[in-house]
Amino acid sequence: MKKEFFFTKRLLGFIRKEWIEILRDPSSFGIAFVLPSILLFLFGYGISLDAVHLPIGVVVENPTGLTSSFESSLKNSIYFSPQSYSTIQKAEADFEKGQLLGIVWLRGNWNRETLAFGHGNIETIVNGTDANTARLIEGYLLGVWSTWLKRENSDQNLNGTLPVSPEIRVWFNPALLTRDYLVPGIIVVNMTVVGALLTALVVAREWERGTMEAMLATPLTKREHFIGKLLPYFALGMGGMFFSFLFAVFIFKVPFRGSFWILLTASFFFLLAVLGIGMLISNISRNSFVACMIVIVTSFLPAFMLSGFIFDIHSMPEPIQFFTLLFPARYFIAILQTLFLAGNVWSVIGGNLMILVLFAGIINGISYSLWKKRIE
Repeated sequence: MKKEFFFTKRLLGFIRKEWIEILRDPSSFGIAFVLPSILLFLFGYGISLDAVHLPIGVVVENPTGLTSSFESSLKNSIYFSPQSYSTIQKAEADFEKGQLLGIVWLRGNWNRETLAFGHGNIETIVNGTDANTARLIEGYLLGVWSTWLKRENSDQNLNGTLPVSPEIRVWFNPALLTRDYLVPGIIVVNMTVVGALLTALVVAREWERGTMEAMLATPLTKREHFIGKLLPYFALGMGGMFFSFLFAVFIFKVPFRGSFWILLTASFFFLLAVLGIGMLISNISRNSFVACMIVIVTSFLPAFMLSGFIFDIHSMPEPIQFFTLLFPARYFIAILQTLFLAGNVWSVIGGNLMILVLFAGIINGISYSLWKKRIE
């Protein structure tokens, strides 16, 4: 019996035919390279969890040197854009119109004696319609107050010494730049959508054009047909991944502290998994519009909302935390954020990488099984 090689002439010919179709149809390059670039640019520059230049009003009942000093501290902070008001009524009027996110009201008589005995009175009003911003304003105000009080203590030897002098050290992202945290997650979201779209959309188009039936009538085996469809788009997806990596490191200046080869290995299995999802969707739908909708619901939204990219998984209800285990993006985000910001931390990378390998095998196994039924 003649031995059959893995890459038969039929398979190589089919892969060549797929590449010719890709070159004829520039939309595949658009999905692989242009779409990630646009999403990276928009999300990288547009999305930020930092809150700066927050508009607040400052009301001083009895102006003194100390109130002027504290007001100057607020003005010198990058987090606030303070505006002075002569009365609390005027400040509240602008607060109700939405022109201010908070009010700092320095009440009573501020002098060194009252502060020394803890009688300095500050009232703050914060807009709670956005709970996250309200908490940020609260924290920023406490920070400005602590810094100012510490400086005054040092300059004037007041008795309002803070009982604890915190020394905060931030590991892995010492500047607390949200861009460094978000860009690796954006790459994962991009690759999830691109990988699933590349296969689901292209195969669905073939069903719509009627070329798939002609292809099924050829002597190609199911294995050759499946691999021939998968490999060209796998190469395109890896190209898109590498392009996104260069974009992150050289355009957004996100530090990369891990091994490039580990990144390549993790990307290999993650892309196999999401391409397998695309192949699975193409088995379910022969319509490109329906295929796009399924990709958005099953790939984009979970990668965006349930992967830990934006929302902390540990803060979710337990049933939802369990549900997030079903999405490969969750594991790839953990690997990418670790490689970019921390380095080769195997206690994080190892387990997530093994799960990605399992996902790639299981999803492609199911897709291959369903693909066989279609051919028959």
